[in-house]
Amino acid sequence: MTKIALITGASRGLGAALAVALAPTHHIIAVARTVGALEDLDDRVKAAGGQATLAPMDAGDPAAMAHLCRSTYDRWGHVDLWAHTAIHAAPLAPTGHIDAKDWAKSVALNATATATLIPMLEPLLNAAPAGRAVFFDDPRAGQPFFGAYGASKAAQIALARSWAAETRRTGPRIDIVTPPPMPTATRARFFPGEDRAALTPCADAATRLMAELSL
Repeated sequence: MTKIALITGASRGLGAALAVALAPTHHIIAVARTVGALEDLDDRVKAAGGQATLAPMDAGDPAAMAHLCRSTYDRWGHVDLWAHTAIHAAPLAPTGHIDAKDWAKSVALNATATATLIPMLEPLLNAAPAGRAVFFDDPRAGQPFFGAYGASKAAQIALARSWAAETRRTGPRIDIVTPPPMPTATRARFFPGEDRAALTPCADAATRLMAELSL
């Protein structure tokens, strides 16, 4: 049985690094909005000895994701791993000045999309011998200027924790990990003057997380 890893937010950063790291053992279903970045990822996956199915779509689009999940079931019948790295990083702002559109985008992708995707992915994960989902925490809730990002990301992780508690005995397995600081585009938006050389490369973080999770 072919092992399937579906990665939402796969075009860059940790999502792309995980796709490449998993390529030797999993067929990668890469979900992201940026076609060019997905094509570049496809080359990297092939160079690592794997194969990828590119899904250029918004992980927050319920109809598109429902179609992808149905197509995945029809072709493979299961998903072994769902790694949810898709995130909207709203600009930092005082809580009293959060832009309504930034707030709506943050809630839509970081929280609502997660709540929508869990029911879609759970049957596919349960159809695998040991299906599991991985979420990536970034605990910014309550920090100054992180209102939109921190609150919506905290909502995502709260959903994941509830799902984990509910499925502990029945499956799928739900893991929540906190990656080290990495030189991602998201972090650059939050800390533009930071010394990126001091951060953990995404590839190294992916290798470390895979060892931590025994993937």
